[in-house]
Amino acid sequence: MNRRVFLAAATMAPAEGKIRTAFLGTRHSHFGGKLKAVAANPAFEVAGICEPDEAARRRLRLPYAWLSEDQLLGDASIRLVVVEMPPATGVPFALQAIAAGKHVHIEKPPSAGMPHFRELVETARGKNLLLQVGYIWRYHEGVRKAIEAARKGWLGEVYLMRGAIHTDISQAAREELAAFRGGMMFELGCHQIDRAVALFGRPRNVRSWLKRTASGKDGLADNTLAVLEYDSALAVITASARMPGHSWHRSFEVIGTEGAFVLQPVEPGTRMRVSMRAARGEYRAGWQDVELPAQARYVGDFAELARAIRTSTPLEYSYDFELLVQETILRASQEI
Repeated sequence: MNRRVFLAAATMAPAEGKIRTAFLGTRHSHFGGKLKAVAANPAFEVAGICEPDEAARRRLRLPYAWLSEDQLLGDASIRLVVVEMPPATGVPFALQAIAAGKHVHIEKPPSAGMPHFRELVETARGKNLLLQVGYIWRYHEGVRKAIEAARKGWLGEVYLMRGAIHTDISQAAREELAAFRGGMMFELGCHQIDRAVALFGRPRNVRSWLKRTASGKDGLADNTLAVLEYDSALAVITASARMPGHSWHRSFEVIGTEGAFVLQPVEPGTRMRVSMRAARGEYRAGWQDVELPAQARYVGDFAELARAIRTSTPLEYSYDFELLVQETILRASQEI
Protein backbone atom coordinates (compact mmCIF):
# COMPACT_ATOMS: atom_id res chain seq x y z
CA MET A 1 0.00 0.00 0.00
CA ASN A 2 1.51 3.35 -0.99
CA ARG A 3 1.60 6.26 1.44
CA ARG A 4 -1.32 8.20 -0.06
CA VAL A 5 -3.61 5.15 -0.01
CA PHE A 6 -2.45 4.35 3.56
CA LEU A 7 -3.21 7.87 4.79
CA ALA A 8 -6.57 7.96 3.02
CA ALA A 9 -7.59 4.61 4.51
CA ALA A 10 -6.45 5.58 7.99
CA THR A 11 -8.29 8.92 7.97
CA MET A 12 -11.67 7.69 6.72
CA ALA A 13 -14.43 8.23 9.25
CA PRO A 14 -15.03 4.77 10.73
CA ALA A 15 -18.52 3.29 10.76
CA GLU A 16 -18.33 2.37 14.45
CA GLY A 17 -17.59 5.92 15.56
CA LYS A 18 -14.58 8.10 16.22
CA ILE A 19 -11.61 7.26 18.43
CA ARG A 20 -12.09 9.43 21.49
CA THR A 21 -8.72 10.96 22.34
CA ALA A 22 -7.55 13.06 25.28
CA PHE A 23 -4.38 15.07 25.75
CA LEU A 24 -2.49 14.77 29.02
CA GLY A 25 -0.23 17.80 29.32
CA THR A 26 0.20 20.87 27.12
CA ARG A 27 3.72 22.05 27.93
CA HIS A 28 5.68 20.25 25.24
CA SER A 29 6.50 22.36 22.17
CA HIS A 30 4.75 19.82 19.92
CA PHE A 31 1.40 20.06 21.72
CA GLY A 32 -0.20 22.60 19.38
CA GLY A 33 0.76 20.74 16.22
CA LYS A 34 -0.44 17.40 17.55
CA LEU A 35 -3.73 18.81 18.77
CA LYS A 36 -4.27 20.24 15.28
CA ALA A 37 -3.36 16.92 13.61
CA VAL A 38 -5.75 14.92 15.80
CA ALA A 39 -8.58 17.43 15.42
CA ALA A 40 -8.19 17.44 11.62
CA ASN A 41 -8.30 13.64 11.31
CA PRO A 42 -11.92 12.43 10.99
CA ALA A 43 -10.99 9.14 12.65
CA PHE A 44 -10.56 10.98 15.97
CA GLU A 45 -12.61 13.05 18.38
CA VAL A 46 -10.86 15.28 20.93
CA ALA A 47 -12.55 14.33 24.19
CA GLY A 48 -10.71 16.90 26.29
CA ILE A 49 -7.43 18.11 27.70
CA CYS A 50 -5.85 17.53 31.10
CA GLU A 51 -3.16 19.94 32.28
CA PRO A 52 -2.07 19.42 35.91
CA ASP A 53 -0.25 22.78 35.95
CA GLU A 54 -2.71 25.56 36.76
CA ALA A 55 -0.50 28.32 35.33
CA ALA A 56 -0.26 26.47 32.02
CA ARG A 57 -4.05 26.08 31.94
CA ARG A 58 -4.56 29.80 32.45
CA ARG A 59 -2.32 30.61 29.48
CA LEU A 60 -4.40 28.57 27.04
CA ARG A 61 -7.76 29.31 25.43
CA LEU A 62 -8.93 26.13 23.72
CA PRO A 63 -12.34 25.01 22.40
CA TYR A 64 -12.18 21.74 24.33
CA ALA A 65 -13.20 20.60 27.79
CA TRP A 66 -10.65 20.70 30.58
CA LEU A 67 -10.45 17.35 32.34
CA SER A 68 -8.99 16.35 35.68
CA GLU A 69 -6.65 13.36 35.73
CA ASP A 70 -9.37 11.29 37.40
CA GLN A 71 -11.90 12.28 34.74
CA LEU A 72 -9.51 11.41 31.92
CA LEU A 73 -8.41 8.09 33.37
CA GLY A 74 -11.88 7.09 34.53
CA ASP A 75 -13.64 7.72 31.22
CA ALA A 76 -13.85 4.32 29.52
CA SER A 77 -14.88 5.95 26.23
CA ILE A 78 -11.42 7.57 25.89
CA ARG A 79 -9.29 5.06 23.98
CA LEU A 80 -6.15 7.07 23.22
CA VAL A 81 -4.12 9.42 25.43
CA VAL A 82 -1.55 11.77 23.91
CA VAL A 83 1.05 12.63 26.57
CA GLU A 84 2.49 16.12 25.96
CA MET A 85 4.46 16.73 29.14
CA PRO A 86 7.86 18.53 29.21
CA PRO A 87 10.89 16.53 27.97
CA ALA A 88 11.50 13.21 29.74
CA THR A 89 8.70 13.71 32.29
CA GLY A 90 5.84 11.88 30.60
CA VAL A 91 6.43 8.26 31.61
CA PRO A 92 4.59 8.34 35.00
CA PHE A 93 1.54 9.88 33.30
CA ALA A 94 1.73 7.39 30.41
CA LEU A 95 1.88 4.53 32.91
CA GLN A 96 -1.34 5.75 34.50
CA ALA A 97 -3.02 5.86 31.10
CA ILE A 98 -1.83 2.35 30.22
CA ALA A 99 -3.01 1.08 33.63
CA ALA A 100 -6.42 2.57 32.83
CA GLY A 101 -6.55 0.53 29.61
CA LYS A 102 -5.76 3.27 27.10
CA HIS A 103 -3.43 3.37 24.11
CA VAL A 104 -0.67 5.99 24.42
CA HIS A 105 1.26 8.34 22.18
CA ILE A 106 4.10 9.85 24.22
CA GLU A 107 6.43 12.71 23.41
CA LYS A 108 10.08 12.24 22.74
CA PRO A 109 12.44 11.83 24.48
CA PRO A 110 10.21 9.79 26.78
CA SER A 111 12.66 9.32 29.65
CA ALA A 112 16.17 10.21 30.78
CA GLY A 113 16.69 6.62 31.90
CA MET A 114 16.06 3.08 30.76
CA PRO A 115 14.27 1.35 33.69
CA HIS A 116 11.15 3.56 33.76
CA PHE A 117 10.75 3.48 30.00
CA ARG A 118 11.20 -0.29 29.97
CA GLU A 119 8.47 -0.55 32.61
CA LEU A 120 6.17 1.50 30.38
CA VAL A 121 6.89 -0.62 27.31
CA GLU A 122 6.46 -3.92 29.13
CA THR A 123 3.25 -2.77 30.81
CA ALA A 124 1.81 -1.77 27.42
CA ARG A 125 2.96 -5.05 25.91
CA GLY A 126 1.43 -7.06 28.75
CA LYS A 127 -1.92 -5.32 28.32
CA ASN A 128 -1.78 -5.51 24.51
CA LEU A 129 -2.06 -1.72 24.29
CA LEU A 130 -0.41 0.46 21.66
CA LEU A 131 2.57 2.64 22.57
CA GLN A 132 3.94 5.11 20.04
CA VAL A 133 6.81 7.55 20.66
CA GLY A 134 6.61 10.83 18.75
CA TYR A 135 9.82 11.05 16.71
CA ILE A 136 9.03 13.58 14.01
CA TRP A 137 10.44 12.03 10.82
CA ARG A 138 9.07 8.48 10.93
CA TYR A 139 6.39 9.39 8.39
CA HIS A 140 8.26 12.06 6.44
CA GLU A 141 7.89 11.16 2.75
CA GLY A 142 11.50 11.91 1.77
CA VAL A 143 13.02 10.13 4.76
CA ARG A 144 10.82 7.10 4.13
CA LYS A 145 11.77 7.01 0.44
CA ALA A 146 15.48 7.07 1.33
CA ILE A 147 15.16 4.21 3.81
CA GLU A 148 12.92 2.26 1.43
CA ALA A 149 15.50 2.54 -1.37
CA ALA A 150 18.21 1.33 1.00
CA ARG A 151 16.12 -1.65 2.11
CA LYS A 152 15.37 -2.63 -1.50
CA GLY A 153 19.08 -2.71 -2.25
CA TRP A 154 18.92 0.11 -4.78
CA LEU A 155 21.71 2.02 -3.03
CA GLY A 156 24.10 -0.94 -2.98
CA GLU A 157 26.06 -1.22 0.25
CA VAL A 158 24.81 1.62 2.43
CA TYR A 159 27.80 2.86 4.39
CA LEU A 160 26.78 6.30 5.68
CA MET A 161 23.80 8.05 7.18
CA ARG A 162 24.41 11.68 8.04
CA GLY A 163 21.96 13.99 9.75
CA ALA A 164 22.00 17.52 11.12
CA ILE A 165 19.27 18.88 13.37
CA HIS A 166 19.92 22.28 14.91
CA THR A 167 17.79 24.92 16.61
CA ASP A 168 18.04 28.35 18.26
CA ILE A 169 16.29 28.17 21.62
CA SER A 170 15.44 30.65 24.36
CA GLN A 171 17.36 30.96 27.61
CA ALA A 172 14.42 29.44 29.49
CA ALA A 173 14.49 26.40 27.21
CA ARG A 174 18.26 26.12 27.62
CA GLU A 175 17.96 26.04 31.39
CA GLU A 176 15.28 23.34 31.22
CA LEU A 177 17.36 21.13 28.91
CA ALA A 178 20.59 21.68 30.85
CA ALA A 179 19.27 19.14 33.36
CA PHE A 180 20.00 16.38 30.84
CA ARG A 181 23.56 15.23 30.33
CA GLY A 182 22.99 14.59 26.63
CA GLY A 183 21.76 18.13 26.04
CA MET A 184 20.80 18.72 22.43
CA MET A 185 21.73 15.19 21.37
CA PHE A 186 19.14 13.94 23.85
CA GLU A 187 16.52 16.56 22.98
CA LEU A 188 16.91 16.85 19.18
CA GLY A 189 19.43 14.27 18.03
CA CYS A 190 16.94 11.62 19.15
CA HIS A 191 14.94 12.18 15.94
CA GLN A 192 17.96 11.32 13.80
CA ILE A 193 18.97 8.40 16.05
CA ASP A 194 15.47 6.97 15.59
CA ARG A 195 15.99 6.95 11.80
CA ALA A 196 19.52 5.53 12.09
CA VAL A 197 18.17 2.61 14.11
CA ALA A 198 15.41 2.09 11.54
CA LEU A 199 18.04 2.00 8.79
CA PHE A 200 20.88 0.05 10.40
CA GLY A 201 19.58 -1.51 13.64
CA ARG A 202 21.55 -1.75 16.88
CA PRO A 203 24.98 -0.06 16.64
CA ARG A 204 28.08 -1.99 17.67
CA ASN A 205 29.48 1.11 19.31
CA VAL A 206 28.31 4.65 20.06
CA ARG A 207 30.65 7.59 20.59
CA SER A 208 29.56 11.12 21.30
CA TRP A 209 30.99 14.55 21.98
CA LEU A 210 28.80 16.74 24.17
CA LYS A 211 30.31 20.22 23.98
CA ARG A 212 29.23 23.53 25.46
CA THR A 213 29.71 26.81 23.64
CA ALA A 214 31.85 29.30 25.53
CA SER A 215 29.03 31.84 25.78
CA GLY A 216 26.63 29.36 27.37
CA LYS A 217 26.67 29.73 31.16
CA ASP A 218 23.85 27.31 31.93
CA GLY A 219 25.71 24.02 31.47
CA LEU A 220 23.68 22.89 28.45
CA ALA A 221 25.54 20.61 26.04
CA ASP A 222 24.52 22.77 23.09
CA ASN A 223 27.03 21.59 20.46
CA THR A 224 26.85 17.82 20.11
CA LEU A 225 27.99 15.05 17.78
CA ALA A 226 27.28 11.31 17.88
CA VAL A 227 28.74 8.56 15.73
CA LEU A 228 26.93 5.23 15.62
CA GLU A 229 29.28 2.50 14.43
CA TYR A 230 28.15 -0.60 12.52
CA ASP A 231 30.13 -3.41 10.87
CA SER A 232 30.82 -1.38 7.72
CA ALA A 233 28.62 1.68 8.16
CA LEU A 234 28.47 4.86 10.19
CA ALA A 235 25.65 7.16 11.24
CA VAL A 236 26.94 10.68 11.96
CA ILE A 237 24.54 13.00 13.76
CA THR A 238 24.96 16.61 14.88
CA ALA A 239 22.60 18.64 17.06
CA SER A 240 23.09 22.15 18.42
CA ALA A 241 21.10 24.96 20.03
CA ARG A 242 22.54 28.24 18.73
CA MET A 243 22.11 28.32 14.94
CA PRO A 244 20.37 31.24 13.21
CA GLY A 245 18.18 30.01 10.35
CA HIS A 246 18.41 26.48 11.68
CA SER A 247 15.32 25.01 10.01
CA TRP A 248 16.74 25.39 6.50
CA HIS A 249 19.94 23.59 7.51
CA ARG A 250 18.35 20.44 8.91
CA SER A 251 19.36 17.51 6.73
CA PHE A 252 19.08 13.76 6.25
CA GLU A 253 21.39 11.81 3.93
CA VAL A 254 21.67 8.12 3.08
CA ILE A 255 24.70 7.17 0.98
CA GLY A 256 25.58 3.83 -0.58
CA THR A 257 27.91 2.42 -3.22
CA GLU A 258 25.16 2.57 -5.89
CA GLY A 259 23.19 5.65 -4.93
CA ALA A 260 22.57 8.50 -2.51
CA PHE A 261 19.59 10.42 -1.15
CA VAL A 262 20.08 13.97 0.15
CA LEU A 263 17.25 15.84 1.84
CA GLN A 264 17.93 19.46 2.86
CA PRO A 265 16.01 21.11 4.30
CA VAL A 266 14.03 18.24 5.75
CA GLU A 267 11.17 20.62 6.44
CA PRO A 268 9.29 21.84 4.50
CA GLY A 269 11.00 19.08 2.52
CA THR A 270 9.25 19.43 -0.84
CA ARG A 271 12.33 18.43 -2.87
CA MET A 272 14.99 15.77 -2.52
CA ARG A 273 18.23 15.20 -4.43
CA VAL A 274 18.92 11.64 -5.59
CA SER A 275 21.96 10.21 -7.37
CA MET A 276 21.90 6.70 -8.84
CA ARG A 277 24.70 4.81 -10.55
CA ALA A 278 22.05 2.98 -12.60
CA ALA A 279 18.29 3.34 -12.94
CA ARG A 280 16.36 1.70 -10.11
CA GLY A 281 12.61 1.80 -9.60
CA GLU A 282 11.34 5.34 -10.15
CA TYR A 283 14.86 6.82 -10.17
CA ARG A 284 17.01 7.29 -13.27
CA ALA A 285 20.80 7.19 -13.44
CA GLY A 286 22.64 10.34 -12.34
CA TRP A 287 21.60 13.28 -10.19
CA GLN A 288 17.95 14.29 -10.17
CA ASP A 289 15.49 16.39 -8.18
CA VAL A 290 12.56 14.45 -6.75
CA GLU A 291 9.47 16.49 -5.90
CA LEU A 292 7.76 15.58 -2.63
CA PRO A 293 4.19 16.34 -1.58
CA ALA A 294 3.57 19.06 0.96
CA GLN A 295 3.41 17.40 4.35
CA ALA A 296 2.58 18.50 7.85
CA ARG A 297 4.16 16.95 10.91
CA TYR A 298 2.34 14.32 12.95
CA VAL A 299 -0.30 13.48 10.32
CA GLY A 300 1.31 10.14 9.49
CA ASP A 301 1.82 9.21 13.15
CA PHE A 302 -1.86 9.56 13.98
CA ALA A 303 -2.96 7.93 10.73
CA GLU A 304 -0.87 4.93 11.76
CA LEU A 305 -2.41 4.94 15.24
CA ALA A 306 -5.91 5.09 13.77
CA ARG A 307 -5.12 2.14 11.49
CA ALA A 308 -3.73 0.03 14.34
CA ILE A 309 -6.59 0.83 16.73
CA ARG A 310 -9.25 0.17 14.08
CA THR A 311 -7.76 -3.13 12.93
CA SER A 312 -6.50 -4.33 16.33
CA THR A 313 -3.09 -4.94 14.77
CA PRO A 314 0.42 -3.85 15.86
CA LEU A 315 1.97 -0.51 15.02
CA GLU A 316 4.64 -0.34 12.34
CA TYR A 317 7.28 0.22 15.05
CA SER A 318 7.27 -2.51 17.67
CA TYR A 319 7.75 -2.42 21.44
CA ASP A 320 11.27 -3.80 20.97
CA PHE A 321 12.09 -1.13 18.41
CA GLU A 322 11.05 1.61 20.85
CA LEU A 323 13.29 0.06 23.49
CA LEU A 324 16.25 -0.10 21.11
CA VAL A 325 15.82 3.54 20.07
CA GLN A 326 15.67 4.64 23.71
CA GLU A 327 18.78 2.61 24.56
CA THR A 328 20.70 4.12 21.63
CA ILE A 329 19.66 7.68 22.56
CA LEU A 330 20.90 7.12 26.11
CA ARG A 331 24.19 5.70 24.82
CA ALA A 332 24.66 8.79 22.64
CA SER A 333 23.75 10.96 25.65
CA GLN A 334 26.40 9.19 27.78
CA GLU A 335 23.72 8.11 30.24
CA ILE A 336 24.49 4.40 29.84
